[in-house]
Amino acid sequence: MRLVPVKIPSFIKRIFPNYVWDFSSHSKVIYLTFDDGPNPEITPWVLDVLKRYNAKATFFCIGDNVEKHPAVFKRVLNDGHAIGNHTHNHLRGWNIGTKNYIENTLKAQSAIDAITPHTAQPPLFRPPYGQITPRQSKALRALGYKIIMWSVITFDWEDYLSPEQCLNNALKNTADGNIIVFHDSIKASKNMMYALPEVLKHFSGLGYTFKAISFSKPTT
Repeated sequence: MRLVPVKIPSFIKRIFPNYVWDFSSHSKVIYLTFDDGPNPEITPWVLDVLKRYNAKATFFCIGDNVEKHPAVFKRVLNDGHAIGNHTHNHLRGWNIGTKNYIENTLKAQSAIDAITPHTAQPPLFRPPYGQITPRQSKALRALGYKIIMWSVITFDWEDYLSPEQCLNNALKNTADGNIIVFHDSIKASKNMMYALPEVLKHFSGLGYTFKAISFSKPTT
């Protein structure tokens, strides 16, 4: 049984106010995010689709994948998308101590920084599985990280979910200023590759634009 809802309820955001769940917006802006890449089989396809709609997104990268696939990572940067940290080895925060978790995150950051041009923007972080302890969160925020969660999660990686259901998760739950989670991974590819073009087509037709996450907070 799935315990995490497709759309994060307001009371969760109030319980965890130090995390970024969405952006207040009175304009038609959506923030697409992709976890678990870069992947040489999937990420280039995602980039091609985003380019067709002049859409920018934020890619939360696994450090080990950045090291393995630097050319794909460089293309994400060259296409003008934002980068976030997703730990070096996709760790479950609830299953590991704070010291090891932070060390693994910093290892990923080193891999990212070795390729990414310097920026004044604070580093972005998304915990794998959405699992992070209060101590881990406090330590990362003390290092300047913005912890980015989500408004809508498509569950594109779930085998039981059909591509149409994945699409409906996004279409029926997304509103202005929302952060949507997809995955540029093999496991999620069947559902994501069906849903993403339809999401871009649908919301573009309604006058929405797709922006990368940046701080100062995205303009609205």
